[in-house]
Amino acid sequence: MRRAGERKGLAEAGLAGLPLELPRACGPAGPRPAPPPDPPGHLGHRERMRQRLLLAGPDALADYELLEMVLFLALPRQDTKPLARALIARFGSFANAIAAPLAELRQVEGIRDAGAAALKTVQAAALRLAGAELRGRDLLANWEQLLAYLNAHVARAPVEEVHVLFLDTRNRLLADEVQGRGTVNHTPVYPREVVKRALELQATALILVHNHPSGDPTPSRADIEMTAEIKAAAAVFGVVLHDHLIIGNGRQTSLRREGLL
Repeated sequence: MRRAGERKGLAEAGLAGLPLELPRACGPAGPRPAPPPDPPGHLGHRERMRQRLLLAGPDALADYELLEMVLFLALPRQDTKPLARALIARFGSFANAIAAPLAELRQVEGIRDAGAAALKTVQAAALRLAGAELRGRDLLANWEQLLAYLNAHVARAPVEEVHVLFLDTRNRLLADEVQGRGTVNHTPVYPREVVKRALELQATALILVHNHPSGDPTPSRADIEMTAEIKAAAAVFGVVLHDHLIIGNGRQTSLRREGLL
């Protein structure tokens, strides 16, 4: 009966059709709720590291922190700080860790295929970026960039690798190819195969490169003799040997600068 009376009163007041219970008036907006707290444990740590990287740049992170970030992209549910510290303890630096052979990476407890693949992906990206910087450039006029590329590419190889850089008439890189892999102190290289490949690529110049896993870039007698043989074989076909670079651990030797070419 009360409802009927209320409707009658509304009708008399010309308010028929409105709801019986009007919404409450909204008062002034209150303070905004506080943001949710950081996720607990290593998840919050990851977010803080992301923000530090984005706001301050990679130089704000230590080597082990960069390794953490690489690894947690591959291991999203795992605290990767212990793995990163184990890698630094084993290999000494970020660069050494991403360049380490797979067999050695897998010897670090907790590093399996996903973690190893993440590290090797970063290494591959770094090498491609360094190589792209050299494409289309006169290598002899960009010597420091060339040395940086070669140090990243071969300095940490566990056995000797002989690379040949094949160049065109303007000393631009046509190809960087491995001509041989050997032991920790010897790699056989055949001048005939080097020259044959140069002719296939229509290269007019070469730079020989190989690493010394010992870290000491001092040329051996075999290095000097092999250089002379390749220089003589290439000259027969009008191909110039510009240099032979031996890459050690953070050091390198140019046989041309040493007067050995």
